[in-house]
Amino acid sequence: MAGADTPFRIGRRSVVAAGFAAAVAGTAQAQQRQQQRGAPPASQLPAVVFVHGNGDTAALWHTTIWRFESNGWPRNLLQAIDFSYPTARSDDSRPQPFRSSTSDQREELAAFVKKALAETRRRKVVLIGSSRGGNPIRNFLKNGGGAEVTSHAVLCGCTNHGVIISDTVLKGSEFNGAAPFLRQLNDGPTETVPGVAFLTLRSDKLDKYAQPDGQFIGMPGKPTGISYDAPALKGATNLVLPGLDHREIAFDKLAFQKTYEFIIGRPPTTLFIAPEREPVLNGRVTGVADEGVYTNLPVTGTTVEVWEVDGRTGERKTLGPVHRRTTGADGVWGPFKGRQDAYYEFVIAVSGSPITHIYRSPFLRSSDVIHLRPGVFGKDDDKAGAVVVMTRPRGYFGHGRDKFTLDGKVPSGINEGVPGTSTGKLLLPEGPARTVVAAFNLETIPTRTWPVKDNRLVLAEFHN
Repeated sequence: MAGADTPFRIGRRSVVAAGFAAAVAGTAQAQQRQQQRGAPPASQLPAVVFVHGNGDTAALWHTTIWRFESNGWPRNLLQAIDFSYPTARSDDSRPQPFRSSTSDQREELAAFVKKALAETRRRKVVLIGSSRGGNPIRNFLKNGGGAEVTSHAVLCGCTNHGVIISDTVLKGSEFNGAAPFLRQLNDGPTETVPGVAFLTLRSDKLDKYAQPDGQFIGMPGKPTGISYDAPALKGATNLVLPGLDHREIAFDKLAFQKTYEFIIGRPPTTLFIAPEREPVLNGRVTGVADEGVYTNLPVTGTTVEVWEVDGRTGERKTLGPVHRRTTGADGVWGPFKGRQDAYYEFVIAVSGSPITHIYRSPFLRSSDVIHLRPGVFGKDDDKAGAVVVMTRPRGYFGHGRDKFTLDGKVPSGINEGVPGTSTGKLLLPEGPARTVVAAFNLETIPTRTWPVKDNRLVLAEFHN
C-alpha cells in the first residue's frame, strides 16, 4: 500500500529525441562494460515493466530506471505503467468512485504488457512491482495468461498475504489475507506460477504493512495475524534487506542490485546513476478526483512553469520561466531540456487545487515519467501564513536511521519506531518570503515560501 498515506490512462515511456546524444554514448559504454562481465548484449535483454503501488504513479520508478540505464539497459525497454485509478476499493467486489478493483488492474496491466511487447519486439517481459503492484502482477500471471509472456516477477514489499488476516474487519479488501482475492492467489502447494522465476524482497522488521500489530492500518493494539515475513512466497526466491522500509524495499539502490542480479545472474556494474549533461524531462499532470482521491488521468488546460532556482536559497535566477506549457488532452507538460547540476521549481495550477510550487534537487538523467500532481491543504493549513511540506515518495523518514530537517529542525508528526511517514510539514506565520531548506541525509532542497492566502502551497520533493 505504498501510496495509502499520500494521498491517464495507460502511458508508455515515450522516447524524447532531443538531448539524448549523451545518453546514447553513456549507455553504449555501460553496455560494453556489461558484456565484458559476461552479461547479455542489449539485443538479448528483456523488456521491463514497472508496476506502482496503491495511490501511486509511474514517477516513483524514475531513479530505478536511471540505474538500469546506467548499467546498459536500453531506454526503450524500460516502461512503467500508470493505472488510471491507482487506489484500491474498500471492498474489492463493490464499485467505488475513482477506485479500482483487482480485475480492473489485471486487465489494464495485461493491455500494457501486450503493447510493450509489440513496441519492443520482445517475446517476454520482466514484471517488477512495489506494494499493491504485486497484486495485479500475480493476478495477471495466475488468472490472465501472463505466465506465457513473463520470464521474471520481482515483488518488492508486496502485500502477498495481506496487511491483516481477519473475518471481521476489512472483510472484502484485497489487502485482507482471509478475503477471496488473496485466498485464491495463495491456494495450493506453491504460491508462485510455473514457468516464471519469482523473487520477493522484504524488510527485516521495518515494513509498516508487514507488522504483527495493526498500528499502521488504524488498529493499534490489534493483532494482524501476519508477521514480518508476510511478503515472502512459497516457491519464490525470498530475500531480506535489513533496515529498509516499505517503499525503500522497491526503490533503494540495494533493491535495484538484488533485482538486477536476479534477472541477469550477476551483479550490476554500478549502483550509481550515470549523469547526463542536458537531461530531457517530461511527464503528465494528473489531478484529484471529486472524492479527494488521486487519479492518474491527465489534466487538460493546466499551465506548468519551470524556473531555475539558486541551489542555496531557492530564489529564482531568471526574470521568466525556463519552460512554460499549457497541457492538452494528454496532460503532457514537456519536454524540457535542463541541466544535471541545476535546481528547479515546478509551478502547477490545477483547477480546484492549490497552486503548487514543487522544488526539486538536480535531475541526473532524462526521464518522461516526471509526473506532476497538485498538493492538498491539510486541516488548519488555512490558518497559516505559508505551508512548506517535504515529501519522500520513495521511502519514509526513520528516526535514528536518517537525518532529516525542515528549516533546520525535525518536523513534528513523524512517528518514531518503524518508519511510517513520508511527509513533514512546516506552518509559518504571515511575513515576507524567505528560504526554507529541506534536508534528507545527503540531499538538500532549498525552497521559498508562498502565501496561503493566495492559495499557494510549497512542496520539497526528494529523489532519494
